[in-house]
Amino acid sequence: MKMELAMYQALRAIEVPEAKVEAVIQALESDMLTLLATKSDLTNLEQRLTAAISKTDHRLTSEIHRLTAEIAKSDVKLTLRMAGMLAATITILSTILIGAMKIFF
Repeated sequence: MKMELAMYQALRAIEVPEAKVEAVIQALESDMLTLLATKSDLTNLEQRLTAAISKTDHRLTSEIHRLTAEIAKSDVKLTLRMAGMLAATITILSTILIGAMKIFF
């Protein structure tokens, strides 16, 4: 209310007509009520954002744990496959070596 009174007095001091002063004050008051955020608005927004961030953090943490377990499982599968390929390679090379030894010796 202090600002409205100060604005009224300042505009009247420079001889702005009464109707125009009231229009300016009403427009300013309307804009302040619809366009500006109050402390309460900002506190409410902060609480909603904090809750949303916390929820996202929990979802991401859960997803990271799931993916870590999946990677570990894939790591074991790959290790077993590599061991199988190595065993097959050794078997093939041994067979070739034994065959070559029979031919040349």
